[in-house]
Amino acid sequence: MSDEERVDPLAPFRQVASLPRDVLVLSVAMFAFSLAFQMTGRYVPEYLRVLGAGAGVIGLYGSLGNLISALYPYPGGALSDRLGSRRALTAFGFCSALGFLLWLLAPALGRLSLGTFALPVWTWLFVGLLLTQAWKSFGLGATFAVVKQRTAPGELAAGFASTETFRRIGFLLGPLLAAGLLALAVDFETGFRWVLAVAVAVAVVGTLVQHVYYDASGDSIGKPFEGVGQVLADLRALPAELRPLLVADVLVRFANGMAYVFFVVVVTDYLDVGVRAFGVSLSPAAFFGVLLGVEMLVALVAMLPVSRFAERVGLKPVITLGFAVYALFPVMLINAPADAWVLVALFAFSGLRFAGLPAHKAMIVGPAAADEGGRVTGSYYLVRNVIGIPSAALGGAIYASDPVLAFTLASAVGVCGVGYYALRGVEFDAYAG
Repeated sequence: MSDEERVDPLAPFRQVASLPRDVLVLSVAMFAFSLAFQMTGRYVPEYLRVLGAGAGVIGLYGSLGNLISALYPYPGGALSDRLGSRRALTAFGFCSALGFLLWLLAPALGRLSLGTFALPVWTWLFVGLLLTQAWKSFGLGATFAVVKQRTAPGELAAGFASTETFRRIGFLLGPLLAAGLLALAVDFETGFRWVLAVAVAVAVVGTLVQHVYYDASGDSIGKPFEGVGQVLADLRALPAELRPLLVADVLVRFANGMAYVFFVVVVTDYLDVGVRAFGVSLSPAAFFGVLLGVEMLVALVAMLPVSRFAERVGLKPVITLGFAVYALFPVMLINAPADAWVLVALFAFSGLRFAGLPAHKAMIVGPAAADEGGRVTGSYYLVRNVIGIPSAALGGAIYASDPVLAFTLASAVGVCGVGYYALRGVEFDAYAG
């Protein structure tokens, strides 16, 4: 591989021009959509609560998100392999922008009725979720395939670190921008609608950028979709390295799914922690955005050196670290005192879970053939996310009666996943010393 095509995650900004063009375009699109998602998605459970939904409904919303995450990646990966990443990602991007717009218009749509029957306002947030997740979930296989096709096997963690860096900058700036808008608004609903308006604009711009600048000539086109039998065949054909990873990932993500949708509710309602110091006054909702910013700042600082560290010690230790943070965070959060600085420290700790993501993604797509990266990714996430579908509903049902028990059980399940991977996980050959 030539020097121009090598990816150096330790200098993602200084060497932006040296990135393969399509990885760079994908990175910019990731930044745009991550900004939009993180401005909005983490706040939707609170939006649901403000619009009258209870813990059970919030849990069902989380499970619908899990269902979408389960159902979308496989057909999205198959489409990207068959049609090419450019056309697939453009379509998915416009769907996501439409979903953000639907969330924005939800209060007005909530006034509509079908004869004598009126839908609850929050119903439209469920409908919007079906669209907002299109780029993130349908496009998952396409984004993996672009990096797979443009980087060498030994550089996969570095390639994913570069795209993840841009993505996590969106994760950093999105919540901070949301916090600023929420702090200026007279109430949460008004401020969040401002946030949604910005998200619509960002998603449209991100879609246009990737459509105009992505070079589709380098896409590898895989075989056409051959029906349900192909899905089963692809699942049976998952590379051996992925099997213990998948089992552990199922447990860790199920655990996270039990609690994740309630993180914002814990900060804004259960702990009710805001900031009033040094002339600054932030509501709990605005403070939650700051906490997410802290989380992402730590992720950005940790992820880049850890991706190179994985090249020396292997992918497995780095993946195990990320799994451990995922598992421990829920029980630590629910037992935290209502103190702003303690929450800052906890969310900084949570940021360490992202340090393992480039290695995790490299392990998923690395063993796949060059023209099947999207399909392997889709198969993997299909299994993981199908099993995780009921996690948020289960967590919501328990949270409604005992929040501490819900988060403690979540961490217990996650620890089981960490232990399994520590014992049974195997290394990807390209990183084995």
